[in-house]
Amino acid sequence: MNTTEEPNLFSYLTPEPIRFDGPAYESERDDERLTGQVLRIFNCMKDGKWRTLAEIEQITHDPQASISAQLRHLRKKRFGEHEVNRRSLGRGLFTYQLIVREIR
Repeated sequence: MNTTEEPNLFSYLTPEPIRFDGPAYESERDDERLTGQVLRIFNCMKDGKWRTLAEIEQITHDPQASISAQLRHLRKKRFGEHEVNRRSLGRGLFTYQLIVREIR
C-alpha cells in the first residue's frame, strides 16, 4: 500500500459471501451488523495506538465481546492477515494494537 493512502479494510476483504461464520451466524441477519463492527474497529485501531477493549468501546460504541471477536477476525486471511498485538496491564486487563499489513 502506498504510504500516502489511508488504510481501507475493503482493500483486504475477500469477496462475498464468506466473511463471517459460526454456529449462530445467519448472513441475512448478521452481515450488515458484523461488517459495520469490523469496519469501525479497523478504523479505530489502524493508527497503531494501544487501546483497551473499554477504550475501543468508547470510540466505536460496540460491545467489548464483539470488539474482541473482530480483532481476532482481523488476524485472518479473509480480513487481511493484520498483526494484532496484545499486552497485559495486569489483573486480566489487556491493551491491543493493530498493525495494518501492506497490500501486496
